[in-house]
Amino acid sequence: MQTLIVGADGQLGRELIEVFSVEGPTTGLTFAELDILDVSALRYAADRVSPDIIINAAAYTDVERAESERDAAFAVNETGARNVAELARERDIPTVYFSTDFVFDGSKREPYEADDPVSPRGVYAASKAAGEAATRDTWDKHFIIRTAWLYGIGGNNFVEKILRATETRPSLRVVDDEIGSPTYTRDLAEATRALARTAAYGTYHGVNGGQCSRFEFAQEILRLAGLTNAVEPCRANEFPSKAPRPAYSVLSNARLEEACGFAMPHWKDALQRFMQKRETIQ
Repeated sequence: MQTLIVGADGQLGRELIEVFSVEGPTTGLTFAELDILDVSALRYAADRVSPDIIINAAAYTDVERAESERDAAFAVNETGARNVAELARERDIPTVYFSTDFVFDGSKREPYEADDPVSPRGVYAASKAAGEAATRDTWDKHFIIRTAWLYGIGGNNFVEKILRATETRPSLRVVDDEIGSPTYTRDLAEATRALARTAAYGTYHGVNGGQCSRFEFAQEILRLAGLTNAVEPCRANEFPSKAPRPAYSVLSNARLEEACGFAMPHWKDALQRFMQKRETIQ
């Protein structure tokens, strides 16, 4: 299988290149190398690579900034997604679009299923929901994979932010009223490969198993890092933000496991493997 990955310099894109290389020749193009808003450039890249699948890992992900940069968020997350899906349609190959738990409003109190209705709050959430719709409406051969609380090697993610904070603060305050599904990029990449081997097109959730609060997540990060900084729980309203965040956004992997047989590991197992890998490259 010949794979083309756009947005290849992000924390997920780098993992996708490594994982899909096992399947065959894999080309990863960075944001600088390929602007998914440039249709001609997309076609040129596809002509050069002749992919059997195109994976869209390019995204506008700055949740806060999106509130004041609506056009930029929708350009990448909706228009860019439509461009990639149209390219896949023209070449009659599958495409993958990654979405987010933010498309749900957080009012549910049991894991969201892949076919639950979306109810995005905020610009970032709305732009990702629009990207899902653009992909879905443009081309039938699509895999839309929603994920959450993503972290990976080289990313500016929650794990890295917590570890950086411990360098200057003996005590951390972390919210305990946001519940979700931490997800390691390596496991999401493996799940994506498993899905790509099928023709079970549609919308899926891909997150590590179990659930936790941000506070519990931070506690486990510090424990695995061998750090003794105190961690105190607090409420999300103590940290005002422009963008609304779902208080509960646990996602169910049931459809993913049924479609391809891939069981996402528990979030604590995933975090341990990430921390071990991180240690080897420091």
